[in-house]
Amino acid sequence: MGKNVAVRRLDLGYFVRPASETGGPQPRVEPVLAYLVRHEDGLILFDTGMGDAGPETEAHYRPRRRALPEALAAAGAGLDDISLVVNCHLHFDHCGGNPLLARRPVLVQDVELATARRGGHTVDALVDFPGVTYEELEGEAEIRPGVWVVPTPGHTAGHQSLVLRQDDGTVVLAGQAYDFASSFAADQLARQAGRDGVEQPLPGYAPWLDRLADFDPRRVLFAHDCSVWEPSHTR
Repeated sequence: MGKNVAVRRLDLGYFVRPASETGGPQPRVEPVLAYLVRHEDGLILFDTGMGDAGPETEAHYRPRRRALPEALAAAGAGLDDISLVVNCHLHFDHCGGNPLLARRPVLVQDVELATARRGGHTVDALVDFPGVTYEELEGEAEIRPGVWVVPTPGHTAGHQSLVLRQDDGTVVLAGQAYDFASSFAADQLARQAGRDGVEQPLPGYAPWLDRLADFDPRRVLFAHDCSVWEPSHTR
């Protein structure tokens, strides 16, 4: 499975994370990336970009948006071509284009949707809008042949990633499970050190990394980092 699966990155703009959130003295400009998955059963869109989060959040993050229709057109697709939406989570910078895709199924973890609907988590108008059609998942699911949703909680309790089988290996769309490819790489090495019997202390890592490793990923892509993780060696 997966020989007809292809992935195209979509540039949906950027925002400026203030120094108060970067852990350092300087702000950081971060990309907002979505992914178009071409599958034999239809086009899947993983994340949809930044929505309007109101004047306070706009002033805080100073976003610059690229319209979703424009980004899709550059990839040879249109809104009407999308058959399925998967959001890694429901913060405004990942589900902002969902209202443009009303009546298309939107796959989310049930805990993520419940959290969003309690308020204080995201922008309410980006969660419930006319024509929204959620398909709630409770854990892992193979949603198309060769395509899995895998829970990767941390950034939010209901965060999820998308795993795709391709001819040349597995691709993981990790969303904001990690902010940076380098952070993912560090935890992968911590996991490997533990498996190699290196004595403690060692850094901890998310238990779901074991599940992602079962897929033997060749590439891992992220929502706010243009870098791509690849293994230093293959099995």
